[in-house]
Amino acid sequence: MNNWSAEAWRALVEGAPEGIVICDATAPDCPVVYANAAFSQMCGYPVAALLGTNLRALQGNDRDQETRQRMRDAVERGEQARVLIRNYRPDGSLFWNETVIQPVRDASGRLTHFIGYHRDASERLKNAERSTHGLPPWLREDRLTGLHSRAYFEELLQRDWMLAQRDSHEIGLTLFDIDDLGTYNETFDKAAGDACIRRIARVIGASYRRGGDLVGRWEGGTFAVLTQGDAAEKASHYAQVVAQRVRDLLMHHPRAGSGRFVTLSAGVASLVPPRELSLDSLLKACRASLKRAKVLGKNSISTAEATDFQ
Repeated sequence: MNNWSAEAWRALVEGAPEGIVICDATAPDCPVVYANAAFSQMCGYPVAALLGTNLRALQGNDRDQETRQRMRDAVERGEQARVLIRNYRPDGSLFWNETVIQPVRDASGRLTHFIGYHRDASERLKNAERSTHGLPPWLREDRLTGLHSRAYFEELLQRDWMLAQRDSHEIGLTLFDIDDLGTYNETFDKAAGDACIRRIARVIGASYRRGGDLVGRWEGGTFAVLTQGDAAEKASHYAQVVAQRVRDLLMHHPRAGSGRFVTLSAGVASLVPPRELSLDSLLKACRASLKRAKVLGKNSISTAEATDFQ
């Protein structure tokens, strides 16, 4: 394959069934320098209209998407990212764009391009059926903890959110965050911090065993739990039980703001989602309640208020 010509490689990429886009990481705003036919067909724009633009234009006025910020952060750090984002065609029709971006570096390590791989996930989400066939296995598991990866958790969360809207049943989201993890790492080093994360992940994972429960690592020392039906109504109680189990581990933390041991704070949001409410509203409410729990002095649980969903 080393003997393949540039023309052969271009023909291979152009004929790929998956949308492929290359952006220039050295130019302001990372403009598109290449898009294949599959991506053009998926988004509805001719290739010529995409060249020189930033793909954020495909989100139109739908800019309040949490995944947009994650994508932006990954680009700024020159890192890989995988997101599920709402995009719009020229006629205004919505399609769910499952995107993986990969940084490309030259021989000196300088970031030169981003390659994006794109799939239209609209039909899969429209069916709203829980499935394990979306992500490849190596992307489903968080390597540090063995829990669901954030990307896989978000995929399942999106499906269950749509099911809850369709069937009018309650759904709950809890975000757990390890208190003062930064100072724990500074005191005992990063390896000890990772061990702390793994130990707490085991406690959280073992605490949610119902069929509809989902547990994933969100980022750093933050974990996400999805509960449904009766479990969602009791989400705050479950969070308190989990937080107590973590305290009972008696993991020494001399610089903890809430005592001498590692603790958890949690934000809980649950509701029967109306059809007009976006999943971003649930995430926003849960983050707001977690922030309140931290303000309360950490080692505490806070439940989302009605205004948090607005």
